[in-house]
Amino acid sequence: MIRMSSGIKRHEVSPERVMLAAFAGVCFLSVVRVSSAEDLPAVNCSLVKDAYTSLGFSPADVPNAETPGGLPQVCGPLKTCCNTVMEEKFNQRSTRDFEKLIDDTSEELRNTFMTRHKRFDGFILELLEKTEQSQNEMFIRTYGKPYMQNAEVFQSLFADMKRYYTGGNVNLEEMLNDFWTHLLERMFQLLNSQFVITEDYLECISKYMEELKPFGDFPKKLKSQVTRAFVAARTFVQGLVVGREVANRVSKVTMSPACIDGFTKMLYCSYCDGLSTLKPCKNYCLNVLKGCLANQADLDPEWSKYTERLEGPFNIESVMQTIDVKISEAIMYMQENSMQLSHQVFQGCGQPKPSGMSRTARGVPDTFSGRFSPYNPEELPTAAAVSRLDRLVGDIKEKLRHFRKFWSWIPEGICQEENVAALDGDDDCWNGVSKGRYVPEVLKDGLTHQVNNPEVGVDITRPDALIRQQIAALRAMTNKLKNADDGNDMYFQDSDDDSSTSGSGSGGGEMCVTESDSFITQAPHEEAEKRDEASSASIIRSSLLLVLSPLVVSALVLR
Repeated sequence: MIRMSSGIKRHEVSPERVMLAAFAGVCFLSVVRVSSAEDLPAVNCSLVKDAYTSLGFSPADVPNAETPGGLPQVCGPLKTCCNTVMEEKFNQRSTRDFEKLIDDTSEELRNTFMTRHKRFDGFILELLEKTEQSQNEMFIRTYGKPYMQNAEVFQSLFADMKRYYTGGNVNLEEMLNDFWTHLLERMFQLLNSQFVITEDYLECISKYMEELKPFGDFPKKLKSQVTRAFVAARTFVQGLVVGREVANRVSKVTMSPACIDGFTKMLYCSYCDGLSTLKPCKNYCLNVLKGCLANQADLDPEWSKYTERLEGPFNIESVMQTIDVKISEAIMYMQENSMQLSHQVFQGCGQPKPSGMSRTARGVPDTFSGRFSPYNPEELPTAAAVSRLDRLVGDIKEKLRHFRKFWSWIPEGICQEENVAALDGDDDCWNGVSKGRYVPEVLKDGLTHQVNNPEVGVDITRPDALIRQQIAALRAMTNKLKNADDGNDMYFQDSDDDSSTSGSGSGGGEMCVTESDSFITQAPHEEAEKRDEASSASIIRSSLLLVLSPLVVSALVLR
């Protein structure tokens, strides 16, 4: 530091001299920058041409000598053997490469949902078909005409159950209540065939259903178990459908212009400098991918909750194993208390007129021997089916555990591929400018962390609308799965409405969530998808067939 003596006169510096000095400095820096660019080793454009044509491009695109810096906007800050034509083709190529990488990386996830949903649905459909066929054959063979005369009660229940599962506006609990009421009416007529039972009289009987409790507490207990099982099964399948749709839609990434530029620079700008054999540095690759997939990474919190909830309890197996016994006990309960029940009905509804024909004359026995047992053990399809169902559900749960952090994992999954980026710690790589170590730090995942992404410009104030719709879909599905786990159903529009994808709920007081296109995305559903979901509906119906098998037999026994 130079100190000025108070005895020495200080010189005045004119503004003109200041401006002259500044101008000289600028000129000096310009000379230094130009000279540094000129001092760079010349690139052999013939080598660039060879590498360029190896990608399938025309050699005529490549200039014979280096072009001035700035002509290719992404790959040409300094002199380069590339031009705007080459850069545009690099952009197109990198866009296809990026889309294929995302598609390949997400293929296992998408296939998991597709194949597991298909297996699960196929198993239930097979079980449904075998159970219904076995029941029908057994009932006709065992009970003949009496069964066929009352079969519409159960056929109606099957139809309503199917409509419930496939999206119909059906109240599950009310439907089961109606079934027990109709069963009571048929059984009462069978047990009191010596009387003329009119429609008005049957309506009177139904009014006393709660008070009479002809089947004891079995309908109440069974309603709770069946409702929980069916809601769980239907919601489980719906959850697989939602996961499949979200995975399919999010995997179709629309690249922003900044992402295209960043990805092009990472993969192909090294060709312009004769460094085509260099792979991008791994950390460089990570920052590019994190910038391009910033919105996708934001799916992870809701996706993780969704996959975790999809692993919730699935108790339809235990219900299927015990439903026939419980309904049998309900039937037996009414039989054992038929005299008292008839007396109570006569007190409340009056004494019906005699039919003039005794029970024996009409072929109705006074007592029923044995307990309810409609199938031979080898004919019952549930023994092997239950274990297979358990394996199917367990397989789905195990697979989904590996995908809990899938969307934020994609950059790592792509950049760890040997054909995409250099190995971690390898500094002999392309850093976006030259050969050497990549200096910037790797950013965290998600949109808000990309505000200072050095490779891809990201507007953190404008979240992707499609991704936000998928987040909303996952949140709604997670809530629905939670409600199903608690035994509560949620309402859905009728399947005849094009916006519906699956079954309706059982309670008007339940939370109303419509699984329409807007529930998932604004994209319309395809017919194939509708058929797939209609097929899934058979899951509940098949379970119910096992539930209803005892009911059918019970009614026939009463004949």
